[in-house]
Amino acid sequence: MTLPADAELFSPYDLGSLRLKNRLVMAPMTRSRAVEDNLANPLAATYYAQRAGAGLIISEATQVSPQGVGYIRTPGIHLPEQVAAWREVTKAVHKAGGAIFAQLWHVGRVSHPEFHGGALPVAPSAIAGEGEVYISTGRVPLGVPRALETDEIPGIIEDFRKAALNACEAGFDGVEIHGSSGYLLDQFLRDGSNIRTDQYGGSIENRARFPLEIAAAVAGAIGADRVGYRVGPNLNIHGMKDSDPKATFTYLAGELDKLGLVYLHVAEPIAGPTALPPEVERIAPHLRKVFTRGLILNGGYDVDLGEAAVSSGTADLVAYGVPFLANPDLPERFRQGAALNAPDFTSFYATENGDAVGYIDYPTL
Repeated sequence: MTLPADAELFSPYDLGSLRLKNRLVMAPMTRSRAVEDNLANPLAATYYAQRAGAGLIISEATQVSPQGVGYIRTPGIHLPEQVAAWREVTKAVHKAGGAIFAQLWHVGRVSHPEFHGGALPVAPSAIAGEGEVYISTGRVPLGVPRALETDEIPGIIEDFRKAALNACEAGFDGVEIHGSSGYLLDQFLRDGSNIRTDQYGGSIENRARFPLEIAAAVAGAIGADRVGYRVGPNLNIHGMKDSDPKATFTYLAGELDKLGLVYLHVAEPIAGPTALPPEVERIAPHLRKVFTRGLILNGGYDVDLGEAAVSSGTADLVAYGVPFLANPDLPERFRQGAALNAPDFTSFYATENGDAVGYIDYPTL
């Protein structure tokens, strides 16, 4: 379908003080192409600049500390060399007329001792996640993590605060806090992974305390109008579950709104192979009622569903993942109603064929 020139999806949007040229967001996607010392690959400058037609790019997940690592060849933003590598990326994006946020990440229990000198990964509670993790020898099952001591938590909050400052130093326009997909903040929030008995466990208010303290620290460091937060209320990846996701995530969203965060990014598939079954209640409409600034929806949207979400007021922006991966010029293809490139699933992550393959070699119109 070719949308009219005045389609809402192509209209500008004011995200805090940042003027976005359209409502299309490039979703954060891990590509496993970082180089030695968890530096962003030099090719990343080309990769992201190719996709600067998006109103906003959200970078691949980026570790706030060595403890936050859980995947091979993923970048960090806690060392000066990492900041310098990311600066080349943001320069390229800005030169191409784009805007880019860094996604700040700590994987928690979704990790392996190989990444931590033999030490156990950390989590709110000593409960193993479900699934596997990819290490140097291949895929291995997730193990039982170590429960964080209460006095360790302020140090992780400080890691996020410093990472946000580093992101700004690297030239990012803002940051997104990764509170989704079964990683550390998500683990604290949900009662299926958090059985703590201190002030960070038990009630919804206590389980949300750690994510909210991180959000407050990051907003205090760089300004709330440069901070977004991502949630996945119905994403059960890595064995995540919660007894009352509607209550849990509505509370979190309301408190994030009080902090003045510029957007809430909700991953909740509505189409495609991972779409929620009809009997599962969608949480995003409830979050829309309590979060008063930008709402980004992500999960199976095509051009028509994206336009419908924005024009109806269901969302302010729509995030696209795989479509942007395979189509550097996705907004222009949507404008023209042009066919989309088919994604090559075998090269989503780095292969022996080289980092460029499946990364910067998709054709434009």
